[in-house]
This record gives sequence, structure tokens and C-alpha cells, in this order.
Amino acid sequence: MAGRHRRVRLGPRRSGAPHPRRGRRHGGHQRPDPARSVLALAARTVVAPPGPPDDRAAPRRPPARSTSGAGPDHRTGAVVTGRPAARRRGPAPLPPYPWLLDGPAARHHPAAAGRASRRGGSDALPQAVFFDRDGTLIADVPYNGDPDLVAPLPTAREAVAAVRALGIPVGVVSNQSGVARGLLTRRHVEAVRARVEDLLGPFAVWAICPHGPDDGCGCRKPSPGLLHAACRRLGVRPEHTVLIGDIAADLGAARAAGARGILVPTPQT
Repeated sequence: MAGRHRRVRLGPRRSGAPHPRRGRRHGGHQRPDPARSVLALAARTVVAPPGPPDDRAAPRRPPARSTSGAGPDHRTGAVVTGRPAARRRGPAPLPPYPWLLDGPAARHHPAAAGRASRRGGSDALPQAVFFDRDGTLIADVPYNGDPDLVAPLPTAREAVAAVRALGIPVGVVSNQSGVARGLLTRRHVEAVRARVEDLLGPFAVWAICPHGPDDGCGCRKPSPGLLHAACRRLGVRPEHTVLIGDIAADLGAARAAGARGILVPTPQT
């Protein structure tokens, strides 16, 4: 037949093999394409190109904070200059004994002690006279640490001068619980002491109790610790001394130490 092409089979046809043009619709089996299988496998195992690191992948360590120069604070972003501030420590605990503040006249007076020992009896001169501070020598300003508020009481100067004229050493014994309450420091107490001595003259010894009422110390009046400490500093015996104050605690301290107590009249007493 002219004009018609004849299909030529180049090789023998296997028996039972499906026709190459038949698909699954005709009951044949489609052979897998090796190239397509390789591409599919590559698509499943392809690795993404490297990009910027994920911040959530691994925690970053904050930069070390500089202790000598400036640098950013990793928490707030603020620039920190210099060394970080040291931790503040609380006030040091108070020792269980009184403060002894020696004034310019801190010396023993053997003449007065000699007269007292020679005379004896109830009318003997004391070896030392101690005064309470607030309400006895100066006006009572609660927890006063300001020297400008120091005001001597009307007869304080004459009383102290009369004792000095007899050659008897004078001292001050005072409760200052404002120190334990955090309202005063030793610097405040010494500043007030200096002002008192400017106005009333020098005292041989200052015995200060810095503790509070509940501290359980042995120096806070009416305990005898203040008087004992002042007597040791002057080298005198408590039973040969006098304590002058304006409240019952002063008399109680004198009684506990074996000294003579004198209560000065005030509006409170």
C-alpha cells in the first residue's frame, strides 16, 4: 500500500510484557523513571542554605560587665561607667560596753581623793561628781545631734564651777539611745559634747551608753555600768562619788553603784 508507513519491530517482543504505550488504565505497569526518583529524593534531603543564626537556637551569654571602664548593661541597655557600686553594709553592732569620751580635763585629781579619804564620814568631799547631760546640764532635746541646739540650763554653769573650785573632778554620764535607734552617730554625740564643753568648761570624762532599752546592756541607767566605767577611768571608787540627775533612772544608777544620788528639781520631777 502506497503512502503508508510500516512499523518495524527491532527486537523480539517478550511474551506477557505490556504494550509500551499502555498505561495503568489499560492494566499495564508503568516503569519508574530513575531521573524523577533521584530528583524527588534530592528534594526531600536538600539542605537550606546558611542564613542568619536563630536567636532561639542557643542561649547567648551576656557580655561580661566591665569593672574598670564604660560598657552597656545587658539587662537595661544603659551605659555603665566606672566600677559598680559596692554593696552597702548595715551599721556595725554596738559593743556591750559604754563609750568613754575623754575631755581636755581627763586626769585624776589625787588632792580631792586624798581629802576625802582623810576626812571620812558623811560630810567628806566626794572623789568625783558626775552629772547627767539632758535635763540636768542642758535643755532636754530628744535625740539631739545638733550642737546649735545645745542650751545650758540656768544654774548649770554655777553648779559645775562650784564643784571645780573645790578641786573635785567632774564628769558626765548619759544615756543616748538615739544611737541604737539609728538617729545618732558617735560623731553627733562628740559634736554635742564639744559644744557643752565650750559653754560649761571641760569635763574629766564622758561615759555614754549608746544602747537601747531592750539591748540588755549593763551600762544604761539605772544600771551601774556607766558610773563604774567613769570611776575606773578616773581611778576613784564609786562609793566616794556623787551622781546628779533629773530622773529616777539617775538615782537608781547611783544606788546600784553604791554612790550618792542627788535629784535636781525640774518640771518633770
